[in-house]
Amino acid sequence: MKVGVIAAVAGSGPARAAKQATSTIPIVFASAGEPAGSDLVASLARPGGNLTGFVYSPVDLDPKRLELISELVPQAGTIGLLANPSELSDFQRYMREMQGAAHTKGVQLLVFEATKESEIDAAFASRADQHVGALVVASNAFFTQHGGQLVALAAQYLLPATYHLRGFVAAGGLISYGSRPRDLYHGAGTYVGRILAGAKPADLPVQQPTTIELVVNLKTAKELGLTVPPSILARADEVIE
Repeated sequence: MKVGVIAAVAGSGPARAAKQATSTIPIVFASAGEPAGSDLVASLARPGGNLTGFVYSPVDLDPKRLELISELVPQAGTIGLLANPSELSDFQRYMREMQGAAHTKGVQLLVFEATKESEIDAAFASRADQHVGALVVASNAFFTQHGGQLVALAAQYLLPATYHLRGFVAAGGLISYGSRPRDLYHGAGTYVGRILAGAKPADLPVQQPTTIELVVNLKTAKELGLTVPPSILARADEVIE
């Protein structure tokens, strides 16, 4: 089709597929997950090749999300982690960081793995037997795609849960902490424009958003019988009532 540039968005899958398709057409990715050190770019500062873009690694914030849900639900001695190992390049490192965060908060971390829709249902169904008092939904594109299902199940089982995107909370989830997708896509759009104007992807460093937002749904908290601590409300960028 002789396109001038390819925009590959929503997870690392599209970016990898675009890279496999061409080594010459410029590719700009957005929210590609973990490009640095992977097979996408050589480094953030010097991506090299024909790929660049805007990315953030939401999994890096998952330990903070665990801290927040523990603060919000202090009676939860066991916190569940719903994770998809297939979307993490170093699942063992990720688990060490999450276990470390749990140890710091003095809670037990119980991991539920889900790589397909039916396993999400099974994870929620089994959490009662495990005495899970709160849940961290790991940050990845698979869970974003099933956001409605996750929020509905959390409501059905009266399980306080934390997410990585505001959209979960707007749909009825309890709390989120993460970057704003619009910042990623806006940044990617500016890179597409620069490349069409003559810039080379190899000369454009991969950038990460600097704005992190905390969103709390007070209506959901009330339905769960929770009182949101003033310390969280004071830090919240948005409170949904």
